[in-house]
Amino acid sequence: MKYADMAVPSRALHLWRYTPWARIHPTKVSEVPDANDVQFDVLEGGQLIEGAPRIVDGDDIGRVFLSELGGSAWTMETDGQSDIIHLQAVTSGENAVGHLHLVMNHDVAVVLHLTGQSEWAGLHITGTVNANVRAAFGLVNELSPKGKLLHCEDWTIGRDATLELAGLSIGGSRCKSDVRSRLTASGGALSQAISVHGSGQRHVDHHIEIHHDVHHTNSSLNIHAACDDRSHSIATGLLTIAEDANHCDASQVFKNLLLSERARAEAIPELEVLADEVSAAHGAASAPVDQDQLHYLLSRGLDDETAVALLIEGFMQSGFSSLENKALVDEIQNRLAMHLERELEG
Repeated sequence: MKYADMAVPSRALHLWRYTPWARIHPTKVSEVPDANDVQFDVLEGGQLIEGAPRIVDGDDIGRVFLSELGGSAWTMETDGQSDIIHLQAVTSGENAVGHLHLVMNHDVAVVLHLTGQSEWAGLHITGTVNANVRAAFGLVNELSPKGKLLHCEDWTIGRDATLELAGLSIGGSRCKSDVRSRLTASGGALSQAISVHGSGQRHVDHHIEIHHDVHHTNSSLNIHAACDDRSHSIATGLLTIAEDANHCDASQVFKNLLLSERARAEAIPELEVLADEVSAAHGAASAPVDQDQLHYLLSRGLDDETAVALLIEGFMQSGFSSLENKALVDEIQNRLAMHLERELEG
């Protein structure tokens, strides 16, 4: 289906309830504007090959829109030469869009750093984790504080394969992420962790779908959002377990730290379980800074601002505790620590 033939999605839909399409579109919803290429570069390990598949779900307006915008398209197929691969994606101009396809053939961690000054950026990542591979992927969003981001991901996880996904959202003023993973063969496992830092009037909306298509597959999702000032974080999680996909183990946990009276956070887990012999759980919690923890740090000589900053860092860092790939976790946590240090100094 073409974008011009698609209706603007209703806000009654789970996906577009908190960030309607008109608010994430770069111009008028009837338009497909011109866009620059997102510039992808390899900083360490691996090699990019020009060309990538564009559309995974032809009925999803976000993916169709990104496809019709064009932009750069690159594929990386791992060759086993590196344990960690660092990629950089830089946006420029009024609008910028890019597509990255990853084929994970070996045990490896890939980290993508997204930066740039564009008013609007679109990013579509697709990936396949082949049988018996233990792969990890991390996205660090460090866009300009005034930019908008539309970000989609589509992953397929093969037989006895493991994928760890990490997301760190610290850039952009209005960000919409739609990350979907499918466990298509028995023995597959997914661990996903996302941390969000909300400041100013930042609006960050994560929609996560995890689909257990077959039996004996596992998944976990952890989202931590620390919201200050008038920022707003939304996290919606759709977990599906297909009929006869027995012996699956899946969980979703959403935690929000509210740092001001005007900060907001929404956590909406949703489960569709059609099999009988499964373990499926979800939980959500929102709370202000723990006063006992704050009092402890103040009693040790820290000032109020430093003590709160330390609690924020601990809360956000702990969001990645479910991940086992040390190279990935170290890189993400280092980026987070540098960001929070700049915030404290600024």
